[in-house]
Amino acid sequence: MIDGWTQTMGALPLLGIAAGAIALILLLVIVFKLHAFLTLILVSLLTAFATGIPAGQIVTVLTSSFGNTLGSVALLVGLGAMLGKLVEYSGGAQALADKLIQLFGEARAPLALGVTSLLMGFPMFFDAGLVVMLPVIFAVAARLGGPVLRYAIPAAVAFSVMHVFVPPHPGPVTATELYGANLGLVLALGLLVAIPTWYVSGYLWGKVCARQFPFTDTDGLFGTLDDGEVKNPPKVSTVVLVLLLPMLLIFMNTGLDFLRASGAVSKDATWFNVARAVGSSPVALLISVLVALWLLGSARGENGTALEKIVDSSLGPICSVVLITGAGGMFGGVLRASGIGQALSDSLKGIGLPVIVAAWLIAAIMRVAQGSATVALVTAAGLMAPAVAAGGYSSGQVVAITLATAAGSVFASHVNDSGFWLVGRLFGMDVSTTLRTWTVQQTLESLLGFAGSLLLFAVL
Repeated sequence: MIDGWTQTMGALPLLGIAAGAIALILLLVIVFKLHAFLTLILVSLLTAFATGIPAGQIVTVLTSSFGNTLGSVALLVGLGAMLGKLVEYSGGAQALADKLIQLFGEARAPLALGVTSLLMGFPMFFDAGLVVMLPVIFAVAARLGGPVLRYAIPAAVAFSVMHVFVPPHPGPVTATELYGANLGLVLALGLLVAIPTWYVSGYLWGKVCARQFPFTDTDGLFGTLDDGEVKNPPKVSTVVLVLLLPMLLIFMNTGLDFLRASGAVSKDATWFNVARAVGSSPVALLISVLVALWLLGSARGENGTALEKIVDSSLGPICSVVLITGAGGMFGGVLRASGIGQALSDSLKGIGLPVIVAAWLIAAIMRVAQGSATVALVTAAGLMAPAVAAGGYSSGQVVAITLATAAGSVFASHVNDSGFWLVGRLFGMDVSTTLRTWTVQQTLESLLGFAGSLLLFAVL
């Protein structure tokens, strides 16, 4: 919200404005083919005026929302692209792809990518993990000649379900603290919900997407892949080490957060804060890029000038990804500043639904209204925490409510979610295709996660 300004519109007109803004984005991008970056800026501006945001604050809201999104995305995507380019250029992605196919077979390659991403997704945030895995995904798709989405969707969804349901990711940890749930139980039951949810909404849905959209273009983030023979490719073990390094560093960070939330360590300890800085996603990726420059470059005989050109070439293709993702964050920021999400949540508080249903519904509507899964989860958990505390629920039922809220926060990613644009652009999909693949997937993930939470609530 904006200091000194209060939204006077009711939930119904605000919802109408939000729906109209989303429809306008789809019309301009799909029908009139206006570039998504320009479209999102234009509609963000019009929405700010329509919702009554003070004129003197509109530009500040637009630029701050854009900047906040870029602050979390640009470093991760930029450093991830450099790491991915080094893995791809050195022949490491192809070597790892060949090894996966040799171990699991061609038919099980999507399953192997998905399981690998589940393991990497335990400590790694969604966007960082996905960018790091991209060269391997593209190399497997190119090696087998199959539809990109057959391999990309299972991997992307693996990172998504781990990020949504499983501590030590920030969303479920925050909800756990607000509800007073047992963190270890949230971790165990979160995995119990996340894995079958991934299998249906990731692995099986990936097959459906591949049949409906069988494109095989793997240019994606790293430009045209070179089919020529790479001289002196790195060992598979070296590639695995490079890919695991950011995961291990980030795992240290998220593991410390887990210990902090459980009260085992003090957040004011100097060593704790230094370790958290080293294990933060941008620093972990920076360290990993520097190590990759040595292991995948200098150790293979590449000189400094050639390596500089390689990493520089990775930045051009991501410019559009970063700017459009930032503009998507801008649009979501305008919706949050206008009070649309808060008006909706306030109107839902007294409708008499069971607590677990209300928690999922509030999180889902907040997600659809303003785009940010984190905002949806934290807002819904904050609103429902008093009712949960007063409800006399068992520890297992409180965990089920926590997971239901997390499931609602991922519902129906669309044009006001920066992640929607990130996934679409990374996989080379237009808006229509992204809606029919990723938006549907996120809806399935939410519904399946909610169903699993309801089942846990009934038996615990």
